[in-house]
Amino acid sequence: MAAPMLRWGCPGTRWALAGIGGGFRHRRGASIGSTPNPTREQSTVAQKPLHTAQKLRKGEHKWAAVVGLEIHAQISSNSKLFSGSQVCFAAPPNSLVSFFDASLPGTLPVLNRRCVEAAVMTGLALNCHINKKSSFDRKHYFYADLPAGYQITQQRLPIAANGSLAYSVCVGKKRGQLVSKRVRIKQIQLEQDSGKSLHDDLRAQTLIDLNRAGVGLLEVVLEPDLSCGEEAAAVVRELQLILQALGTSQANMAEGQLRVDANISVHHPGEPLGIRTEVKNLNSIRFLAKAIDYEIQRQINELETGGKILNETRSFDSKLGCTVPMRDKEGKQDYRFMPEPNLPPLVLYDSTTLPAGVDSQQVINIDQIRDMLPELPSVTREQLVQQYGLLPEHSVTLLNEVGLLEFFQNVIKETRAEPKKVASWVLNTFLGYLKQQNLTVSESPVTPSALAELLDLLERKAISSSVAKQVFQELWRGQGKTAAQIVSEQKLELLQDPAALEQLCLATMEEHPQVVTVVGEGGRGSRPDTFP
Repeated sequence: MAAPMLRWGCPGTRWALAGIGGGFRHRRGASIGSTPNPTREQSTVAQKPLHTAQKLRKGEHKWAAVVGLEIHAQISSNSKLFSGSQVCFAAPPNSLVSFFDASLPGTLPVLNRRCVEAAVMTGLALNCHINKKSSFDRKHYFYADLPAGYQITQQRLPIAANGSLAYSVCVGKKRGQLVSKRVRIKQIQLEQDSGKSLHDDLRAQTLIDLNRAGVGLLEVVLEPDLSCGEEAAAVVRELQLILQALGTSQANMAEGQLRVDANISVHHPGEPLGIRTEVKNLNSIRFLAKAIDYEIQRQINELETGGKILNETRSFDSKLGCTVPMRDKEGKQDYRFMPEPNLPPLVLYDSTTLPAGVDSQQVINIDQIRDMLPELPSVTREQLVQQYGLLPEHSVTLLNEVGLLEFFQNVIKETRAEPKKVASWVLNTFLGYLKQQNLTVSESPVTPSALAELLDLLERKAISSSVAKQVFQELWRGQGKTAAQIVSEQKLELLQDPAALEQLCLATMEEHPQVVTVVGEGGRGSRPDTFP
């Protein structure tokens, strides 16, 4: 069967509205950016958070936790997956909706080439097998923000499968040892996003915004190879860095461009897996780790006290720090999967199977995309270790904190200080101030140039280490003064001239003759500890 027609929608290209667009996979729960409806999605019973400390809890040594993730990344594209509607965050409600997005009769999907290329590139970066032939399916279910009553997805034959993702976690008492791990990737599939349901509790009504309906998503399904919130957070952060390096997704969790569903269960080692719960729509790495750790301990406590784990969907209440029930999943829902009749199979090619004389705009060449792969985060970390002699855990921190690597490299360019010393200041002093005041790198009052100048003063031994920290504190106050001006005004320079040091000592002795006399007598009598 011939390949489906592809519509070019790469970044930088603008498209007029066309009659085309989408639905959503069954992702119920609080819509990103909306207020959950307590009557439908939250328990009426008050939930008390469980405090999950790092040390072993009661019965914890008897249990093993199993965690699997489904990660949904919004594809960076100017238009939607099957329509020409523009993709724009925070646009006025229902202002970016084509006839297809609204599911008007007679409208047909046209596949976005940019989204297909993004899926292939992501699959290659995640060591997946790229299926040269994949297909689209309809997944039927009813929800108000899904106008068609079904979502177009790739349930049976996804575009990529059988990959893996390497990640690192810190272990040890001081968490100074970096351990590399790997999680298997079951599949990557293209699918449509849903609209937003905005719940107005005051007026007891729900408003629908279809701007997001039909936006292209990459669903990355991981095998249940994880065991705690920390591992899950490390995996999602690594995937986020990869997507951003590829340019296939901005992966901004605050804007709902990266959302995670976590499947969690506990069991006794050596016994069958326990009943799992699903925590939906986690849009923060920190909340993801907290939600998983809470849910693991909640299930252990429930089983330890003779309770039963329900196969249910839950959400994470970030204010209470706990998960709350949304709906049960005891009765398996029939999504009535069927082949999408309006889309033929998606056929991809490589250099060996590419037909002669074919229009390159109508096909996807896997090898061509492979040649376009940029430097991935793992390679960047290795280069940091080799080029600057940094510890592996320091290279991880530089990449994990948004904007920190660029800040570090800009300081390196402008200072004569050794890279290790620069890394120490950036990771300890600079990052410490950011964390203390809950700021991002872009919000820092200290620029790379200002820190470079301070390190140069320290390198020339014009100031001491303690004075350098004092000057940094002054720079952080953002009064517009340079490090050199602060040192000069407050007379913080180290005296290098022996004659000047001698004069200073003589002047001090002349000002305190009584102390000099006591010291000269060998300490007889009462000797003060300090000068008056």
